[in-house]
Amino acid sequence: MKRREFITLLGGAAVAWPFAVHAQQPTKRYRIGMLETISPALNTAHLDAFRKGLRELGYVEGKNYAIEYRSADGRAERFPELAAELVRLGVDLIVVRGTPATIAAKNATRTIPVIMASVGDPLLIVDSLAHPGRNVTGLSAFVTEMTSKRVGLMKELVPASHGLLYLPI
Repeated sequence: MKRREFITLLGGAAVAWPFAVHAQQPTKRYRIGMLETISPALNTAHLDAFRKGLRELGYVEGKNYAIEYRSADGRAERFPELAAELVRLGVDLIVVRGTPATIAAKNATRTIPVIMASVGDPLLIVDSLAHPGRNVTGLSAFVTEMTSKRVGLMKELVPASHGLLYLPI
């Protein structure tokens, strides 16, 4: 082999080597803790939507994420025990639905991100809506400080109610 060919081969190997090593690195497998009131069988629609969203972002269950699902089976007093179990497992984040589950997860950890969904009053859990603080964030479909605005809007929409307004709360 001629000297120039050898140097070219060696240079090419030096350039390709980092890419080969990088390609062989295992992909991080995220562990997502889920804390729910109901069993996975009863929660199929939400789980399917969650998995679909992750797939759309390029995540593949079993390859780069796994779900650690814990159900309180309708017994809210079980949430603290289940949240502590997810923390002991070392999950990368905890997804919760409902205020009792969110409070339990918030109390169980100060470092693992807690993502709340469908929480009735997030201000019971976070410092403010603009700056939730600590490790809890998420969304809410209902905020109690908006109630007066909703009542005012309903009165404008239904003026014939003469102040008699039924609000299912």
